[in-house]
Amino acid sequence: MTPPARDGSRDRRIEDPSNLYLIHPAARALLPRALALGLSANSVSIMGLSCGAIAALAYSHWGNPWLALVGLVFSILWLIADGLDGMIARATGTSSPLGRALDGMCDHGVFALLYIVLAASMGTVEAWVLSVTAALCHAVQSSLYEGERARFHRRVRGEALTAVPVPAGMFLVRLYDSVAGSLDRLTMPFERKLAASPDPVSLGARYGARAVPTMRLQSLLTANVRVWVIFIACLVADPRLFWWFEIVPLTIIVIVGLMRHRGVERGFLRGDAPLPILLSSEQGHS
Repeated sequence: MTPPARDGSRDRRIEDPSNLYLIHPAARALLPRALALGLSANSVSIMGLSCGAIAALAYSHWGNPWLALVGLVFSILWLIADGLDGMIARATGTSSPLGRALDGMCDHGVFALLYIVLAASMGTVEAWVLSVTAALCHAVQSSLYEGERARFHRRVRGEALTAVPVPAGMFLVRLYDSVAGSLDRLTMPFERKLAASPDPVSLGARYGARAVPTMRLQSLLTANVRVWVIFIACLVADPRLFWWFEIVPLTIIVIVGLMRHRGVERGFLRGDAPLPILLSSEQGHS
């Protein structure tokens, strides 16, 4: 099967630089081989989880700079697998709610391993309390960000949400979709304005131009940023730095990001949003 061209499913304006220049190019380079081998998206998700497990084992020896580097390498391999599984799903037309949930659960599974291994290696009550608290913060932060990113990508295409989706399927799928879409009801006024627009594509482009800064801020909630912070924390022999980073700065970022995004929506509802329309060539999809 010939790999498809870049499908525009991700807007370059809001992508993390490491995705743009390392993770996604590496995944695209591996895509022809993965398709030739007949690898499924779900199998690649599991491979990514395995790479994450090796990274967690290496990071359990935090303070050893060489093993911290091994942890970083396998974390990057996990990120590449995480990008590759989506590319395979789109290339083979096998995208599904279950696959999307499995992808998300594998992502959370890698970090769960990291939290458990680091807390166990420290062996203190403080470490376990910080680890569990950080893990809960991470789960909420990541799910909310995925919902925000999905809204942004759908809206810039001029596609409005006509009704609040009702999660269906397996329990874990419903739980994943419930958290990611928890703000849908709050955002419906803008969705109705987009749906009623005589030119929803134009309105979506104007919305995108206005929403890019807040989505760039929220891109700090990606796994990529966490991977680098874990590496640095283990390199300086203090995993607590990673947990506190999850609990305080990233929680502030998610709150500020959600508020700013809702502010962008209110601006359009009041009619005081900026008017320039981006040409398709300026939107920079990858």
